[in-house]
Amino acid sequence: MALSLYLASASPRRKQLLSQLGYDFIQFSVDADESLLNDETPLAHVERLACLKAQMAVAKGYTDRPVLGSDTVVVIDNTALGKPRDKQDFMATMARLSGRTHQVYTAIALANSTRIVSKVVCTDVTFKSLSEQELEDYWHSGEPLDKAGGYGIQGLGGKFVTRLSGSYFAVMGLPLYETDELIKEFTEGSYE
Repeated sequence: MALSLYLASASPRRKQLLSQLGYDFIQFSVDADESLLNDETPLAHVERLACLKAQMAVAKGYTDRPVLGSDTVVVIDNTALGKPRDKQDFMATMARLSGRTHQVYTAIALANSTRIVSKVVCTDVTFKSLSEQELEDYWHSGEPLDKAGGYGIQGLGGKFVTRLSGSYFAVMGLPLYETDELIKEFTEGSYE
C-alpha cells in the first residue's frame, strides 16, 4: 500500500509532479506569510517557507499522515526574484536573467506532530540572450504572471534555457528524486 500524504500547496505543477511519484495525497493550500526576513538569505528563506507551510498544516490538525511543504525561489546575484508584479517588473527581471546563469532553489519539508525534515535543491539555469520581441511575446502569452522569476521552464519559457545543471523537476517546483528520498527517510523514522 502506498504511503498517504498531505500536500500543503495549491500549485498544479507540484500536484502533477507528486502524482508521478505514485503517492496517495490530498492537496490544499496554506496561507503563509512569504515575506523575506531581515538578513535572510534566499536559501534560508526558501527552506524556512517550506517548513512553515508543512508546520502550519500540522498545527491546523492535519496530523494523521505526513505533510509535504515546498517553496521555490529564483535567485540572481544573491537576490530572490518574485513573481512579476506587472509588465515593467517582468521586463526588468528578464533583462537581469538574459544571457546569464541564475539559481533556482526549491525546498521540500515533511512534518508531522513530532518532527520535521527538510532539504533544499539548487539548480543552475542559463538563459540565452533575450530580444525585446521575445520578451513582449512571452509576456503576452500570460505564462509569466504566476511564476517565480517570471518564467515556467515546463512551458514557453523553456525555450530560453540553454543549459541546466541540477534538477529540471526542482525548477518546475518539486524535485522528484529528492522528494522521494526525503519521504523514505521520514517514513523509515519514527512516524509509524
